[in-house]
Amino acid sequence: MGTAVTDAAPFVPYDDDQLASFGLQRDMIPRHVAVIMDGNGRWAKARGLSRSEGHARGAEVARAVGEEAAKVGCEQITLYCLSSENWKRPAAELDQLFGLLQSYLTSEREHVLDSNFRFTTVGRREGLPERTLRHLDEMTELTAGRDGLNLCLALNYGSRDELVDAARSVAADVAAGRLAIDAIDESVFASKLYTAGMPDPDLVIRTAGEMRLSNFLLWQNSYAEFWVTETCWPDFGADGFRGALVDYAGRTRRFGGLDG
Repeated sequence: MGTAVTDAAPFVPYDDDQLASFGLQRDMIPRHVAVIMDGNGRWAKARGLSRSEGHARGAEVARAVGEEAAKVGCEQITLYCLSSENWKRPAAELDQLFGLLQSYLTSEREHVLDSNFRFTTVGRREGLPERTLRHLDEMTELTAGRDGLNLCLALNYGSRDELVDAARSVAADVAAGRLAIDAIDESVFASKLYTAGMPDPDLVIRTAGEMRLSNFLLWQNSYAEFWVTETCWPDFGADGFRGALVDYAGRTRRFGGLDG
């Protein structure tokens, strides 16, 4: 995450008139928005900056977009922060990413608490630095009872890993006699995913013009709406987020059915 504004006041949710001024109505707001934050490196390169500066700017935008999701009334936003494939990046860049995350978790703690956010993560813990895990666990525990926006970070996350882990868990239950094969259905399998208990995304946003899922929430995104922008993540911001919501609000979701 990133550079923090430690004295920021808790946000105030938008009222119906404010939503209307953006072209939105309360019943148009997606429950869960998943975001693939792409383009930090390209943004930095285009400006003659280092990749680390791009990530730092991207972290500020992640903070702003998370708060905007809460203001408009989303229940959850999931930010794709580190994929299981990102370990191929240079060690120095990974260290900088973890440093940004730890800085956020430390300096933004009071703001997150005052804003009534619930903090969660999805992904494999193996391989994450111990210090990072301690910060993540502390924030998760501190916010566990909150009923505001679920701010979910996908860290060391890969959807194929998640599906394999879920299949292993189901197989273990069958082998131990805790689950009959005939009892396995979608709900049972979903209960074994990292996202168990969370709503599936209604909307997936991807920045920097890329037209792929990149191993992100493959099961959960089965019926999600997609919105892609050429804008790189560091230039996205709250206005870009609202623009995606306005586009989403104009769509008809049929879930395999016919038009009414």
